[in-house]
Amino acid sequence: MRLVQLSRHSIAFPSPEAALREPNGLLALGGDLSPARLLMAYQQGIFPWFSPGDPILWWSPDPRAVLWPEQFHLSRSMKRFHKSSPYRITLNHAFDRVIRSCADERDEGTWITESIILAYQQLHELGHAHSIEVWRGDELVGGMYGVAQGALFCGESMFSRAENASKTALLVFCQAFIGSGGRLLDCQVLNNHTASLGAVEIPRKTYLEHLSELRAMPLAERFWVPRVLFSPSA
Repeated sequence: MRLVQLSRHSIAFPSPEAALREPNGLLALGGDLSPARLLMAYQQGIFPWFSPGDPILWWSPDPRAVLWPEQFHLSRSMKRFHKSSPYRITLNHAFDRVIRSCADERDEGTWITESIILAYQQLHELGHAHSIEVWRGDELVGGMYGVAQGALFCGESMFSRAENASKTALLVFCQAFIGSGGRLLDCQVLNNHTASLGAVEIPRKTYLEHLSELRAMPLAERFWVPRVLFSPSA
């Protein structure tokens, strides 16, 4: 199998099954980060990931990391913390601040270049990319963002600047997502943090089957309208 060079004149992608085994999931390079191409990628289980100064690289790894939201692992310590949580959780209140905060995180953010930020801001303005914010008073202390595909949500990155902030974002989002018909979260590649929260690996073929089914399933009407998802108890 060989790496495919994408054309700027077509948004078509090769089949994810053509991705390289090493590095795992690398499928294509080039093209652009236009909303049409990004949406075409997500619809086929493909996402961009590349380092600053490199060409755009497109991936579809096998296996794929996913989180069934009802299987979110809530530890006893996290359960105690959340019971008296100091945080307020909002949806789509500060997308730009969330993605830029993710970019500032040393571990997660090396790939979130200015071109990525601008591309996902466009997706957000078009109603496809969304953010979850964690506030301590008026301070943004955590959050996450990703791309919606019907009843499947493709998580892109998260950040945390206070105790359990990103865990709280994911916990509260999972609860709201389930309640509105959400079925699956895409975590792309398994790491220690997502594994500790309940993420597992499934074959790429299985993920693509879920994607094909779930992207056609709508969430509850107005789910993505900006709102407060959780407020601390008085």
